[in-house]
Amino acid sequence: MSRARGAGPADGGANDRPNRPTSRDVADRAGVSQATVSLVLRDRWHGRVSPGRAESVREAARALGYRPNLAARSLRLGQRRTALLVVPALTTEFFARVHSGAARMAAEHDIGVVLYPSPGGVGPAPDPFASASATVDGVIASSMAAEALTGLRDGGLPLVMLDSEPGLAPAVATVNPDIADGMRQVCAHLLRLGHRDVGHLAAAVDTWTFHARARVLAESLAGAGSARLVATERSGLTVHEATAAAERALRASPRPTALVCDDDVLAAGACKAARRMGLRVPQDLSVTGIDDLVLAAAVEPELTTVRLPAEEMGAAGLTALLSVLGGREAGNTLLPVELVCRGSTAAPPHDPGAASGR
Repeated sequence: MSRARGAGPADGGANDRPNRPTSRDVADRAGVSQATVSLVLRDRWHGRVSPGRAESVREAARALGYRPNLAARSLRLGQRRTALLVVPALTTEFFARVHSGAARMAAEHDIGVVLYPSPGGVGPAPDPFASASATVDGVIASSMAAEALTGLRDGGLPLVMLDSEPGLAPAVATVNPDIADGMRQVCAHLLRLGHRDVGHLAAAVDTWTFHARARVLAESLAGAGSARLVATERSGLTVHEATAAAERALRASPRPTALVCDDDVLAAGACKAARRMGLRVPQDLSVTGIDDLVLAAAVEPELTTVRLPAEEMGAAGLTALLSVLGGREAGNTLLPVELVCRGSTAAPPHDPGAASGR
């Protein structure tokens, strides 16, 4: 279930490269024939081409930024297409769900999916196409900053970005959860309960999605008039770091009656910090998360959180890539999110400082 916003793909697709280097350019630079270039770049040179000459071809290809047009080659030879899915980590349930959605859609269309966890996390992703025998037809990148994907987009393959800012990313299409609406739903829920002093446990990750969460939270509270953001603490995405950051936030004056957390792992740390400080959740402190991971129903009390459509994002990203490979425009897709209210939120205490002895 999605609704498209925007009409056409962003700049950066393979069709926007009129001066894209060819195998003839590589051959001329390396001083070899095109047949030799083909053998080397298809990794079939052993016993036919000397190691030195093969390295000259690879160096020429790197210098020119040449990549074989694998999408066209797959169509010409009738080969099965393959998509590369790039994620910051494999240890996060969210990205596992993104992969699950992409793989399900890929199976329906007989396209392969190769999962590539970026060694640099959300930092610059090394070019996985440096191996000239790579046979991928397009790239889907989830929750990565645009500047981290230079090595990927320079490969000349269509790039679909998930959870990334539309318009600025070098992508032929983007698929996003409506994270702004999710944060507005969190704020509206807390305001209805009567909270006015709110803290923010922010992810210390420099990506668009986390910047958007902070911006919308501040705007929503400012627009409410009587509410205020009394503390903001940044944390890495671990329970240990989140516990320490939440303890700092809860020492603010006035103490927040609610902590809005950028994801469920941070929220679990906030609940742990509250217990350590003698505060009860939700009687003394309300806590919210974002993602709706399995963790959200495993903590006690269960977590009020925003359910992000991770599997739907993976499926929509694969669908967008297939559209582009088929010569159609994919544009930008925005997927709805849902606030799931559970036991970690309630009306604020009459005397917020009483539980901590303040």
